[in-house]
Amino acid sequence: MSQLLQLSAPWWVFVLRAIAVYVMVMVMVRMSGKRAVGQFTPFDLVLLILIGNAVQNGLNGGDNSLSGALLLAGTLIVLNYAVAYFTSRFRKVEHIIEGVPKVLARNGTVFHDVLRSELVSLDDFHEALRMNNVADPEQVALALLETNGSISVVLSDAGGAERAEKYVQRLPQRSLHRRRRRPGSPQAD
Repeated sequence: MSQLLQLSAPWWVFVLRAIAVYVMVMVMVRMSGKRAVGQFTPFDLVLLILIGNAVQNGLNGGDNSLSGALLLAGTLIVLNYAVAYFTSRFRKVEHIIEGVPKVLARNGTVFHDVLRSELVSLDDFHEALRMNNVADPEQVALALLETNGSISVVLSDAGGAERAEKYVQRLPQRSLHRRRRRPGSPQAD
């Protein structure tokens, strides 16, 4: 019975391991992009299971005690609560952890370079339009890739253009699409 509760290392080693693995996995998930978080495919589910299995030994360091498992679980819950607390209180922290919405289309123009950089296929974009009863991208006043990976669409008709402009004014500057011009190109002037 005592082996179930006896830790193989000091308690603070478990806490440090949990913090390190939590931060590392959070950074990797954040780098994978919004689309990967919002649209799980069977391949994403397999990847998630494999990541959980891969980091398990990094978390527990070979310790199979009940106290070690409870200590790790408690630390991860506290870390998750802390992240939620700080992202809800500080906008800058929220933007770092969760990212910002990205403009995929505006006033009927689809920004293909943003779709590519955010790993959203044209088929996925058109699927989002269909789900919002949009037949043609020219009907779109604003299409946003939200921080949770979903695509929000505002139609141009029935006051949608005015609503879209209000949304755009509230977006962080990083959300807005800016065309990059090469020096010396005719459009750069």
